[in-house]
Amino acid sequence: MGNYKSRPNISCAEELKKKISESNSLFRSHISEDLRPVLQTEWSELQLACSGCDTGHVISLLTEENIHEVTDTGLTLLHVACISGGSKHLVEVLLQKGIKPGILSKNQFSALHLATYKGDIDCVQALLESSVDVNQTGHSGLTSLHIAAMCGHREIASCLLQNGANVNVEDAVKFTPLHITCNFGHDKVAEVLLQHGADVNIAGSVGDRPLHLACGKGYVRVTQLLVEGSGKSKADVNVRDDEEHTPIHFCCKSGHLVVLHYLLEQNADPHCVNIYGDTPLHLACYHGKLEIVRQLISRTGLDSVAKENIFSETPLHSACTSGRSVEMIKFLLDQPGVKANCQGKDGHTALHSACYHGHLRVVQYLLEKGADINLVAHVSDQNGGSEKREEQTALMWAYEQGHDAIVTLVKHHKRPHDESAHGDYSQPGGEGSYVSVPSPIGKLKSMTREKIEVLQLRADLPHQFHILISDIDFQDVIGSGSFGKVYKGRCRGKTVAVKRYKASCFGTKSDVDMFCREVAILSKLNSPYVIQFMGACLDDPSQFAIVTQYVAGGSLFSLLHEQKRLLDIHSKLIIATDVARGMKYLHTLPQPIIHRDLNSQNILLEESGRAIVADFGESQFLRTLEDNMTKQPGNLRWMAPEIFTQCTKYSIKADVFSFSLCLWELLAGELPFAHLKPAAAAAEMAYHQTRPPIAVTFPKPLVSLLQCGWNPNPEDRPDFAEILPILEECKQSGTVMLLSNPSGYQSLSLSASLPAVIRDHDGILDDGRSTPPLAGNVSALKSRWEQTVQQHSVDDLRTRLPFPQLDKYGYVCDPLSTLRISIPLEQRREASKSSPNSQAP
Repeated sequence: MGNYKSRPNISCAEELKKKISESNSLFRSHISEDLRPVLQTEWSELQLACSGCDTGHVISLLTEENIHEVTDTGLTLLHVACISGGSKHLVEVLLQKGIKPGILSKNQFSALHLATYKGDIDCVQALLESSVDVNQTGHSGLTSLHIAAMCGHREIASCLLQNGANVNVEDAVKFTPLHITCNFGHDKVAEVLLQHGADVNIAGSVGDRPLHLACGKGYVRVTQLLVEGSGKSKADVNVRDDEEHTPIHFCCKSGHLVVLHYLLEQNADPHCVNIYGDTPLHLACYHGKLEIVRQLISRTGLDSVAKENIFSETPLHSACTSGRSVEMIKFLLDQPGVKANCQGKDGHTALHSACYHGHLRVVQYLLEKGADINLVAHVSDQNGGSEKREEQTALMWAYEQGHDAIVTLVKHHKRPHDESAHGDYSQPGGEGSYVSVPSPIGKLKSMTREKIEVLQLRADLPHQFHILISDIDFQDVIGSGSFGKVYKGRCRGKTVAVKRYKASCFGTKSDVDMFCREVAILSKLNSPYVIQFMGACLDDPSQFAIVTQYVAGGSLFSLLHEQKRLLDIHSKLIIATDVARGMKYLHTLPQPIIHRDLNSQNILLEESGRAIVADFGESQFLRTLEDNMTKQPGNLRWMAPEIFTQCTKYSIKADVFSFSLCLWELLAGELPFAHLKPAAAAAEMAYHQTRPPIAVTFPKPLVSLLQCGWNPNPEDRPDFAEILPILEECKQSGTVMLLSNPSGYQSLSLSASLPAVIRDHDGILDDGRSTPPLAGNVSALKSRWEQTVQQHSVDDLRTRLPFPQLDKYGYVCDPLSTLRISIPLEQRREASKSSPNSQAP
């Protein structure tokens, strides 16, 4: 018999599902890198000709020396042609010239892999007519047939099979193409694979068959194909994986009613058990699938209702362990023979389960239904192999886990019309009096197997924010760091971002503190200008994750420095204003929050062009100014001098400094001190009081704002309540609107998509598919200066320009001189005529 408290939070099948989901995300991320190369500006003329599918130009450029050219990411000319949708003739030309089709890119993809993923049947056929290895493996052991099955390309799958593709080839997790197409629900591809002899009962790495995957995802048509057979064999509806799960276990756990009805019609056993003793009814209860529970009992009877698994849990216990549906618990209690005080073999009741997992509403409902708080569970002391058994009430289970609200509820509870019923901590005969229970923290401090901080967080975090790792469908990797990776995914029917931590990140107390602090902060936030918190996975350090809203536009850093886009000044001010609003919200909370890591990587952009402040991993509640703060949190390039110089008593004004650098970055389109490493940049600002150069194109009010915002003295910096009106006024000014429309076109609506507010260097709207060659307005200014200096000497140019003290890059050497740009143009011209060798006033 298993110990209830040692029950694994995730089964082997669920662990594999998580690994497969992450593997698929990694695959899509890597193949997307090959399909959307970002270094085309460094490509040769021949590579660009292949990219443009210009067959004639390619033929004229090809020589024995350049035929084997590769890009920085290992793409051959054949890769480039397939990526760009090159004609069959172009592919044939390259193959005839001697390019080997089996060369893999740095991401481990051949030209056939890429053409298959894109669904380019012409390129695939051209490659297959050469000496290409149709069964060549690439990333994660995937063949082209695996990729066709993943993408649902029926015609390509058929073509590959006709050219010798192995229908039962296995990838790194022993998945065949049939496994993969069942996992993604492509019934047409499944039909082709079955017609070509795919083994319908072949096992994956944990014994999972294609039918398990199809039932787990709820794909009815695929399930029918497997069971009824469109090939040489039929799937066994009661086939078991390594944990003895049958397909009906999978569909009940996932809640797919139509698949359940179909399996029952095919004589699937509804009362079979896995190695944990779980029936399908148990799994439906553990995962809160009320309609599945109703249908199982109504169609298959009550045989499973009283069954216990190896953890001494009946389906009622399971529903209380889950705590997802009080309605389900009510339905089970209405069934004949099901009682609220039913004890498992180890003595624990449904109330024990609900108390252990902190489900306050469930505990309250069970108490109303007559749950006995004095019944005890017999828990073995497994330390050192001891067989000592300890008797524990449900109250003790809640107390051990730190669920203060439940402890309070249970110890005050007295049954109606039962004066003799008192809690373990009540004094007989007293009216609501009780013996006080020490704080749960006293108990937790003696625990060595879990961190106090995590247990306290579980108790404090509202129930709606608790998420199981198995509830998350991981998709693309969208970021990474020392903590782990950030994924795009799906959770509770929404597209989300998942910050998944590596288990190794929690080896020290400080790591746990940081995770708990970030979750605690996020759960307190509610503003359209800061990232929305969806929940967190807190069950086990190996599964720690934070789930937030997914912001489709990516980071400001990516937009400016990777995509190298140009924003008009009005769009820049919209972003700056939104960030300032978010920071004002943080700083004016009843318990203010200092972000401590505000930079362009942590400013996310919605598709509408609006900005959101994100990443609170370094943030902290600001209690008093006397508190010691962490030394040097955050990114050094945007760090305030008082933080960099090891000061531990800094304030929210450090965020104002970082905001000022972000504002400069927005206006300039370049990294602050891009020529220096982050530590050198921070040292330059802290010890030499150097600041980024201010260009003459910066609006005058923002110049003044920058100079105040990055003042060396924190007390002299404005707060965000003062910053916002300046930004708003500047955004509404006529000058800004004019600068936003240099060619006379109309101002764009804020409801337009993000790429629509981005313009190229000629003022033409860019649809997001091309990448302008320059990094920003400062680069553009530099380029214009260099073009002009070719026609005039530097000394002559300085007298001709109306702006004072420009260096060779178009920067103003004296930042204060930008305050003089409001002098009328005629006055500057007159000054220039009267004193040709002097600076304009």
